[in-house]
Parts: sequence; C-alpha cells; structure tokens
Amino acid sequence: MPDGGGTADEAEVALRRRLAAALDPKGPGRPVLLLIEGAAGTGKSRLVARLTAAPTGSARRTVPGDPPAAAGPELLVAEDVHRAPADDLARLRALLAAPPARLACVLSYRPEELAVPGLVLGPDTDLPAALTVVRHVVGPLDVAEVHRMAVAALGADRCPPGLAAVLHRVSGGVAQTVADLLDRPDLPDLLPPGPAAAGQPLAAALDRIGPPPRLEMLLRRRTAAVPEEHRPIVFAAAVLDEPATSRDLAAVAGLSGPRSTDALSAALRAAALEERGDGRYGFGSPLAAAAGRRTATGPDREVLHRRAARLLVRRQPVPWERVAGHRRACGDERGWLHAVERAARQFEDSGEQQRAVGLLESALATGPVPEQARSRLARLLARSAVMGLRSDETLKVLRHIVADPGLPPAVHGEIRLDLGLLLCNQMGDVMEGRDELARAVDELAGRPVPLARAMSALAMPYGPDASFAENVAWIERAVTVAEESGDPVVQAAVAANRVSVLLNGGDPAAWPLIERLPRDSDLIGCRQQTSRGLCNAADAAVWLGHYDSSRALLAEGVELAARSGAAYAEQTGRGCALVVDWATGRWSGLAERCRAFVDESGDMPYLASDARMVLGLLALARGEWADTLDHLTGPDAAGLDTGPVPISATASGALVRLALAHDDVAGAATEAAAAWQRLRAKGIWAWAAELAPWAVEATLRAGNSSTAGAMTEEFAVGLDGRDAPSADAALEWTRAVLAEHTGETARAAAHYERSAAAYRGLPRPYHAALTSAGAARCTLAADADSGPALAALADCATAFDTLGATWDAARTRADLRHHRPSTERRPPGRPRYGDVLSPREEEVAELAAAGMSNREIAATLHLSPRTVEQHVARALQKTGVHSRQQLGRVLGTATQ
Repeated sequence: MPDGGGTADEAEVALRRRLAAALDPKGPGRPVLLLIEGAAGTGKSRLVARLTAAPTGSARRTVPGDPPAAAGPELLVAEDVHRAPADDLARLRALLAAPPARLACVLSYRPEELAVPGLVLGPDTDLPAALTVVRHVVGPLDVAEVHRMAVAALGADRCPPGLAAVLHRVSGGVAQTVADLLDRPDLPDLLPPGPAAAGQPLAAALDRIGPPPRLEMLLRRRTAAVPEEHRPIVFAAAVLDEPATSRDLAAVAGLSGPRSTDALSAALRAAALEERGDGRYGFGSPLAAAAGRRTATGPDREVLHRRAARLLVRRQPVPWERVAGHRRACGDERGWLHAVERAARQFEDSGEQQRAVGLLESALATGPVPEQARSRLARLLARSAVMGLRSDETLKVLRHIVADPGLPPAVHGEIRLDLGLLLCNQMGDVMEGRDELARAVDELAGRPVPLARAMSALAMPYGPDASFAENVAWIERAVTVAEESGDPVVQAAVAANRVSVLLNGGDPAAWPLIERLPRDSDLIGCRQQTSRGLCNAADAAVWLGHYDSSRALLAEGVELAARSGAAYAEQTGRGCALVVDWATGRWSGLAERCRAFVDESGDMPYLASDARMVLGLLALARGEWADTLDHLTGPDAAGLDTGPVPISATASGALVRLALAHDDVAGAATEAAAAWQRLRAKGIWAWAAELAPWAVEATLRAGNSSTAGAMTEEFAVGLDGRDAPSADAALEWTRAVLAEHTGETARAAAHYERSAAAYRGLPRPYHAALTSAGAARCTLAADADSGPALAALADCATAFDTLGATWDAARTRADLRHHRPSTERRPPGRPRYGDVLSPREEEVAELAAAGMSNREIAATLHLSPRTVEQHVARALQKTGVHSRQQLGRVLGTATQ
C-alpha cells in the first residue's frame, strides 16, 4: 500500500515510524517491506541513507546475501534493485516469502528500468499477508526545495529572483540534475545581474550551459538501448520538446503504421521516453530533451526540425515562436523571419511585449536580414519596447537601424519616434530622447498616426527642456492630428497624455477626461494606453495632493497594465505608490520597499527616481545626512538639471534644508536659486510644494528679503486658479516663514496654523507636524499663552517619533526643553541613572547612530559640542559597544 498525503518531511517521519515499529524488540513483531521508488536522480539514495542512519534498538543491518539473524531485529537494505542479478532477486524473494518477525527490508529502484514493469522482484514474487508492504514514490522537487538547494550551494546573495523557478523548469525538479547545475563553477558568471524579467534571461543562460554530463550520459545510454530503426521516435520527441501524442511523434519521426507503434514501445521500454499523461509522451525536463537532441546527428536534426515546423503550422492558433525556432534550426532563413514576424505580432496582440522584444532582438542581431524584413521587424521591436522594460540590446539595434540612410524617411521617423520614447522612459536620457522625438515630427509629416504619437510624447510635461506652455501647445496639436487619423489606439494615447498635461498643471478640467479613457476597449493597444494614462494621472495627483484619488487611480491603472502587458506603465504605478506612502505617512517598511524597487528597476533611472527620492527624504528626517546626499545626488540619482522636474524640485528642497541644518547658508541659497529658476522655466508651480518653504527660508537667511518676498508672490500667482491642495498648504507655510523672519510672529503663527490644518486634511502627517511645530515656536516667541504651545510641541515630537523621524523628534524635544517654564523643569542636581541611558544620552545616541557629527548634534539640541562628546562617550560605555554604528543596532535605530 502506498503512503500518501502530507508534505515530504511528514512522509519521511511516517516512514521512520514504520521502520522503528518493525524493529522494536518489544513490539508485536510485524515485518515491513519499504519500497522506495523514483526515477533516476530523484534522490532515492539520500532518502534511504536518512531513513536507515540510526535504526531503532539493536537492529542488525544486512545486505542481500547475508544470512538472516537467528533472532532479534534485522534491517536489510538493497539499493538499485532494478540492476540486481537474478540470484540476489531469488534470495530476496525467498526471504520475503517467510520473513522473520522483526524484519525491516528497504528496497530502492527505478521503476522505468525494471525488467518487468511494476514487479520489483520479478514475475515470481508472492508476498505473504503477514508482511506489511509500503511503497513510497520519490517525486520531483518543488520550487521551494530547489530554492533551498540553490541557497545552500551558492549563498542567498548569489541567487537572483527567479533562479529557483528556472532551475525547476529546466530540470523538471530532478534533484540530481539541479545539484549538477549548481555544481557548475561558472553558473554564477552565466547568470544575468539583478532581477530577471519573467525568467527569460536566466532561461537563456541555462540554455547556454547545456545538459549536465551525468544527464547526457544517462540519455545516451538509454537511447542506445533502443534499436536503431526505432530511435527516430526518441529524436522526434527531443526536437518537439513537449509532451506529444503518438501521432505527432510519428509524423516528426517519419514513421507510419506499426513501425511508429513499435518504435514508441521500444523507447518506453528502454526508458528513453516516458509517459507524460493524457496519451502523451516525452522527456521529464527541457534539459533531458536537450540531451536527446544532442544524440542525433546534424542532418537528422535538420529533417526533424523541418517536419516539426510543418506539424506546428497546422495547429490553431499557430505557435509561431516555436515554428520560428524549428525553421531556424533547419536553415530555412526566409521561413524563420516570416515566423518571427508572425510570432511578434501574436505577442503584441496578446499584450506580451517583453516576449516580442526578446524574439525580435535575437532576429535583428543575428546576421544580415533583408532590408524589407529588417524595417518591418525593427518597427515591431520599437513598438513593443516602449511598452516593456529596459533593454540595452533593443536600444543598440534601433540606433543602428535608424542610422541607415537607405531606409525611407517615413520608416526612419516611425523608428525614431519609439527610439525617442525608449530613451526618455526606460533609459532616462530625456534630453537625447526629446531631440529624437522632435526629429521624428519632421520625418513623419503626412502620417497622422505616428505623427500624433510624436507630438503627444513631446507634450509630456515632466522634462526640463520645454516650458509648460510648449507642452500645452504640443498636446493641442496632437489632439487635432489624432482626430484626423481616425485611429482609436493613437487617439487613446493622445487622450492619456492630455490628461497628464492638464492634471499636472492643476487644471480641474482633467478629471472628467480620466473617466473617458477607453478602459473596456476591445483593442489591447487602447487598454495599454489607458493603463498608462491612469498611472500617469495617479502620479500627477500625488504632486497635487489628491492622495485618495491617486490610490484609486493606481489600483485601477496597475491592474489594467498587468492584464494588458504594459510592463513599463505597471512599474511607474508601483513607483508612484511609494511616493503616496511617503506623503501620507505610511513609513513603516517604506525604506525596504524603496530599496527593493531600486534593485528591481535601478537600470531605468526614470523609474527608480521615485524610490531614490523617497529614500533621501526618509534619511533626512532621520538625520542620516550622508545617505540623504547619496540618494538625492549620488551617481545613480536623477540629475537635478535633467531629471523629472517635480522630483528635482523636491530633491532640491531637501538639499536646501540639509544645507541649512549644516549652517551652510550660502550653499542653501545657491541651491534654492537654481531650483527656483528651473521651476520658473517650467511654469508648473504646483511642483514647488516641497521646495518653496525651504527656498524662501534660505533666501531670507542669506539676507535677500526682497527676493524672498518676490518668490512668495510668484508662487502665489502661479497657483491662482489651480487645483493643487498640497501647494496651497505649502504657500501658507511659505508666508509663515516670511512673516517669522520679519518679526511678525503672531501673523506667522496664524499662517503656520492654517498650513498645518490643510496638511492634516490631506492628510500629510509629517508636514502637519513640521508646521504645527512652527506655529508653536512662533506662539512662544510672541510671549503668548505657553501652555497650549508646549502641548503642541510635545504632540509634534510624538508624531515624529511615530513616523521614525529621529532628527525632527530630537529637534522638537530640544525646543520643548528650551521653552519649558522653570516651574516644570527638574529639581537641581543630577539624577542618577546608573548603567541605564538618561533621556538626554539616549537622544544624543540616536542622532550619533544616525551618522550626525557632534557639532551637528550640538546645533540640533542646543548643546555645546563638548557636552555632546561626553554624552556619546557615556552612551558607548553604558551600552558596551565601540562605535556609533553599533549604537544604532543596540538602540534599534539603525537604518530601517
């Protein structure tokens, strides 16, 4: 009776119990036969070793041929029984026909290599009723088990996402094949860096590795056991590389009638092929099939591939990608290119752009392709690439093709259009990309569909190279051309970009246009453009301060993008979600999510810019100033003069604030002036929300009061008539800063209060706490009733602590102590804390662990550098650590 159910570990525990019960000297004495069945390489021997490593009691371990014990428990182990000589089988049958009472017999075997299928000990086996018979089938590993093997062999840091899934797929989960692949010393070098999209790069790498020698020898031995006239059926299965019917195998092998039936039977008897269920036959894994193909000669393979291609084109729908592979393998170049084009269109129609890109890249990079076919394939590649993720190979191919003077201008323009989009989006080269788009407009005159796309792309407002007025002019032209084209997909693309232009400008007319996007179109191209429009609208809503609307748009847009194959739009939506979480105070685990997103999309600067910005802002709030600079200005960050303007403005606001914290007023004012000029050139003042308060403060502290006043007024005028609640709250904050600097503390407090109320309503808890603290500070400076102001400061410190804003919390507590009435201060004399950190020592230790210098901590907490030095020394002594970094781990304030 077979054991079944439960996990592999549970089954192993159950088998151990059965063996222990049979060998227990105090037990009832019922013998057991344990049959360990599994195909070659599945791990039977390892299981047998684990089961029999420490038998219960004083059992004597024997092997076939040993005389049975006169009495006492006996464990008999025989492995690879399928290879046992006839004499050993006879002795086993004789022993099991009348087994001792306390016998546990463990036999392992390959069912596919038994002399008589299903009969482990041969046809003369007759087992008595007193013998308990248990069969345990060792099957393939699952993905989790393969992952554990990979981590054990390579280490977690050398196992990229998707590796286990691909290893499982190509090996069929056969443990020995997985182990042999992992034993390859060059395996880590052949794996692509970073995450693998859909497993495709990893699969290609493993294809280059080829079948392990052990697997290839096994397949060659089994194929050699098939009579030569029957071997074509094995080669046919290897070429088809999928479970196939006997009819399909016969057609590819070129066999008919009884010859095909005899051939399949011979291949099954030799275990060269196996039954795959539902009347289909083949190999257990793609690598096994690859080993099978290598056993056939080149000319034989060509014939088989040609027949396989003829077989597949008769299917509906035709699997054109597989047809292309077979035609290429048999040297049919013209048929191969035709199949590649049909496959790419098939993928495009089904929203599988990434698969189309990989196929077309390979075709265009493989030798000379006739000019007519090359231009068609290049246009397909360009169209698919702009909806997918970054591919340097695609960029290389398109650049090479667009430089060909022999192509017609219209083809040049169409390819240049998608090249420009690829540069702007996936590659992050906005300036070069927009140059290509502008050239494409000239080349596409008279072709309304691609022309409208090019104009619409130039209308997108994020880049710093064109003013908002120019963006509006481009979208108006694009709308006109798209209407003239009559093409629903390009009309959807232009409509999506029109939403983005109007919404980023704070135009309320954009909201009804979002509802008109063709979500339910029968055309996948329309759905892809709609998903892009929804994700872009969500991004615009974030910068405006409509966070609930942004989340709703993201949920719809990302889901639609995933369903329609718009991978780039899906990723932009996921990046936008990080900004929403930062703005609305959902900071728990946010840094980890940002780092994971950067790892996943770090080679696409535009995509990663959202996550890098959020990481920089979080680091600033914690006082981790070196990390702030690295995230916002490091080599992988978006350029302040070339990156998306809203992100540049936000980053500049953080850099201004950082410079002010360092008391670098001149540096802060310089950064503020440069950032303000970028916004002025762009003309979208809603994007000044994260910059204006800090820029005006830096300008005031630099002594330029009139300039600061003009900046505040320019900000106000720019928001007039615009729907931008976050910027409106920031305008109140900016006016508060201006009033506070001129000594109008009561008016400043009122502006701060209005700003805080607006931020609470959005909600933006971090900004609400910053402005509430400003209102309390101004109230205290005006000698007003200090009770509510001190309570407000305490609430702000708590809010900062809740968010994890270590630096802001410490600053606020320092202000609280500074303004606390004398009656509330502690009594004279130093309290005794013993080996426990005092509140002040803990506060200093937190900032030191965050990476702040003693002088920076002193400025934050209104202490002398010498006092800070003493607090740090005591904190190190009391916690028993030797560095500021170790302090972070002890205090639990290390980077999250």
